Amino acid sequence: MSGHSKWANIKRKKEANDKVKGNVFAKLSRVITLAVIEGGGIGDPQLNSKLRLAIEKAQASNMPKENIKRAIERGLGPQKDQFKRSDL
Repeated sequence: MSGHSKWANIKRKKEANDKVKGNVFAKLSRVITLAVIEGGGIGDPQLNSKLRLAIEKAQASNMPKENIKRAIERGLGPQKDQFKRSDL
């Protein structure tokens, strides 16, 4: 009986969950990057309230710290002009 193994079912469920989680992380990453840009290029959550709220939202969704740091660096980097509010 092909396609009826327990591993195949687990794999399909994991793929679906990972796809949803990846989409959520991508949206949160854009929100964090935009918060840095709109906050005047301030990457410190203590000084940038939009960034602090975006990070709290990301942490509530179990987004890894490394992804949050990368999103902040993207907002501080030279390619920050590529991001627009319409990306959300």
